[in-house]
Amino acid sequence: MQSRRGVVNLPLHGGHAPKWLFQRMVKLTRSVTDTIIYEYDTNEFLRRISDPYWFQALSCVIGFDWHSSGTTTTTCGAMKMAIDPEEHGIIVAGGKGRASRKTPVDIEKAGDIFSLSPNKIEQLIYSSKISAKIDNSCIQDGYQLYHHSFLLNEKGNWAIIQQGMNEESRYARRYHWLSENIKEFIEEPHQGICCDKKETEALDMTAQESGESRKISVDILCDNPEHLKKYFKDKTPLISESQTKLDQYVTEFKMPRHHPVLDMDLSDREFEVLKRAYELQPSNFEEMISLEGMGPKKIRALALISDLVYGSPASWKDPVKYSFTHGGKDGYPYPVNREVYDHSINTLKESLETAKMDERDKYNAIKRLEVLINE
Repeated sequence: MQSRRGVVNLPLHGGHAPKWLFQRMVKLTRSVTDTIIYEYDTNEFLRRISDPYWFQALSCVIGFDWHSSGTTTTTCGAMKMAIDPEEHGIIVAGGKGRASRKTPVDIEKAGDIFSLSPNKIEQLIYSSKISAKIDNSCIQDGYQLYHHSFLLNEKGNWAIIQQGMNEESRYARRYHWLSENIKEFIEEPHQGICCDKKETEALDMTAQESGESRKISVDILCDNPEHLKKYFKDKTPLISESQTKLDQYVTEFKMPRHHPVLDMDLSDREFEVLKRAYELQPSNFEEMISLEGMGPKKIRALALISDLVYGSPASWKDPVKYSFTHGGKDGYPYPVNREVYDHSINTLKESLETAKMDERDKYNAIKRLEVLINE
């Protein structure tokens, strides 16, 4: 399967999937999951679910129009109910809001079910936490995370689907991760790309072109943060009222309203965070951002200074495919036809059951549909 990298942007749509529809979503999600695991394995399911295009298509198949924000939370909710860890060899941890904060506990339960070592469980919990830290702080695109789903199989491989909300634009943005494709957490770790709304400016410290900026940020922090104060706003007047001012000699003298560094300010409390980080002397960028209190503002400040002083700018750069099968919960592109939906569930379920009994004719007939559609 071709690897695409990036994120998904989705407009906020109100309302909830009705009970009659969500019940069918769970059944169809289970049938699709059964089929993929039967045909391939749990690793392939993780690969597919971590592809934003495939995830979006699955959401459309189970009842969403192509760009509804509810695709993330409801589809992940349907997966959590449809997938049985002991039967499927996969567990869906976390979720929306409060459920997202229970991810470490869910991972520990999965470790017991799958007999994973304590060291492996610790690594998995770290992966969950660092992915959220990166998408909230290292990618500063205006989206605050509120949903975090961590899919884990019996081999300890994982996929992450998390989503943030931009309160001003009312758009949601979805981030996809896959463990087998991550060489390091802090350089282009995301799996897949599928965008609907592009921000004009967003700090991306995970971009490859931000590599030097990441390195210099660590060097700056490890060289005592006290000397950083000179790069920020100084609220002390530069001259007294009695001194002659420059604008008395020229008609007009105005500096640009915005400066990338001097227009920022860090409080004394925030500088204390930098001092504590300095005392710990982090050895690399991943270790640095993992420190307590190292949030978006401090990471942004270090990135800006690395550009201003050392000429090593970070990346400030922030494609869409859609499909639908059964209609959408809000009637777009058309209302869900319950009879057709139920037929789809039964067809998948029956074909899989017959395939397991070595009667593969019906199952293979469904597989051949793809060939007919693409001709």
